[in-house]
Amino acid sequence: MNLDNKYKKNTLLIHGGQVGNNPEKALNPPIFQTSTFVFDSIEDVAKVMNFESDDYVYTRGNNPTLRLFENKMAVLEEGVGSVAFASGMAAVSSVLFSLLKPGDEVIGNSTLYGSTYNVIKNLLPQYGVKSKLIDLTNLELLENSISENTKVIYFETPSNPNLNIIDIKGVCEIAKEKNIKVVVDNTFATPYFQRPLLLGADVVVHSATKYISGHGDVVGGVAIAKKLDYVHKLKFDYMCEFGGVMSPFNAWLLLRGLKTLGVRMREHEKNALLLAKYLEKHPKVKNVYYPGLPSFKGHNIAKSQMEGFGGIIAFEVEGGLEAAKKVVNGVKLMKLAVSLGDCETLIELPAAMTHLGYPTEKLKEFGLTESMIRISVGLEDIEDIIEDIENALR
Repeated sequence: MNLDNKYKKNTLLIHGGQVGNNPEKALNPPIFQTSTFVFDSIEDVAKVMNFESDDYVYTRGNNPTLRLFENKMAVLEEGVGSVAFASGMAAVSSVLFSLLKPGDEVIGNSTLYGSTYNVIKNLLPQYGVKSKLIDLTNLELLENSISENTKVIYFETPSNPNLNIIDIKGVCEIAKEKNIKVVVDNTFATPYFQRPLLLGADVVVHSATKYISGHGDVVGGVAIAKKLDYVHKLKFDYMCEFGGVMSPFNAWLLLRGLKTLGVRMREHEKNALLLAKYLEKHPKVKNVYYPGLPSFKGHNIAKSQMEGFGGIIAFEVEGGLEAAKKVVNGVKLMKLAVSLGDCETLIELPAAMTHLGYPTEKLKEFGLTESMIRISVGLEDIEDIIEDIENALR
């Protein structure tokens, strides 16, 4: 029985995307840890190759475990289909290459994850694709920046690491008038808190490594879209040919992670809001960036397009870079690490770690500073998290 149109999101996190019972009536789906599938006859081969059959050929093209993960992500984001990738950046780069050709232009938000910034700013221009990075919170600036060659608008919301909130619906309304595709990185919010396709976006991408996994033991990515022909193009012309295939074991781990996504996101958000409120009142902290704070610039837009504010906060301390270094070096419970979305609380200096590719002299232009600290707030007791940062600030 297909449950996808019947139940709400917490139920779909556990049951969505699955039709019928698992093999041998197992409660959990098996891992189809195989590279190759066999055929009964050459006639069966022809049916599969012509998409007249749902059978499998080779895991780089499809696999039952991968298919279940892709189906579930499509259900959660309310798309028609999705494509799993070996990493978040495999998803991001494949989507961009699939939508752009030499002579085209992509407009990206000025604040992006460091590797995404490098792809848009430095890699795509080597293939004849022009790029502009602008402040997409300014819709008037966006309208004035679009050229006849603009084919894609790409952004994260909330953005990494300063949590800027971009009006998805507003951007999409501008884009649709000019037949421009909109791609949204939904990693920070997850489909539990935000569904960009319902607000007009064409493609949603995730680093599944983060909250979808939730346990720091998987690297993966996924892209979800509204049109089935595009999903097929992305899978067979780009994922398969570039070779960024997810392993069946990683897909199985992500399916396991999705079961608890709702519970985890609610707790991440609860802890993040309490920590943000604490930091906002601390005399040694000068700026706190968290969409759940009424003082945050994008708070009202976040309330209108999100069902929760997420588990990431950023802040700056008095004393600049040296003071920030003392804070991240001074924590004991938190772990100094890249990545986010794990059960453990992770702390980092983006300009020295995840966003190292940004030129230092232009950090302010991109909404960053050398001393900005990012915390992925984990699931520990909030009293322990606050005590840890309090000791480090002291």
